[in-house]
Amino acid sequence: MSRLKIYNEDDPNQAATHIQFENIAQYMDEIGVQFQRWEERESLISESSQEEILAAYRDSVDKLCQQYGFKSVDVISIKPDHPEKKGLREKFLKEHTHDDFEVRFFVEGQGQFYLHTQGKVYALLCQSGDLISVPAGIRHWFDMGANPNLKCIRFFTTPDGWVADFTGSDIADRFPRLEQ
Repeated sequence: MSRLKIYNEDDPNQAATHIQFENIAQYMDEIGVQFQRWEERESLISESSQEEILAAYRDSVDKLCQQYGFKSVDVISIKPDHPEKKGLREKFLKEHTHDDFEVRFFVEGQGQFYLHTQGKVYALLCQSGDLISVPAGIRHWFDMGANPNLKCIRFFTTPDGWVADFTGSDIADRFPRLEQ
């Protein structure tokens, strides 16, 4: 189940928690973040290939690509036994922005986006079936957990994807991690 915790940026110890999809989507909309739930495809299994996953979601993927001009789509899969899981986690645990919007659809597993805007930190736990679109320029970080288990479709407007522009802030170090 998706979950949203809203913190004041200077108080990582208290948060308002929301678990109803409609409430989460409304709070996300208020800060310009798109949050949707797509129907999961039961025919997929954990070992499904990138091609099988993209084929299963072809209609939704094509619609988004046409609507937003995405030029590249791929599937990222990170499991608890991934040899570079620690380094990958650390890379995204620092606050950063992008020049382009960041769009992820969670096919399997979970991950938590932290969105830092308007004096608040929004910790959004995304799970299978969730789609999030973080606008360009929004400060954020992402936690896949110490033992990640996720599979996501990623959308890019350029064939090369996007590059993180790290803010240099230590704010991410002050907020609870995914497993806390």
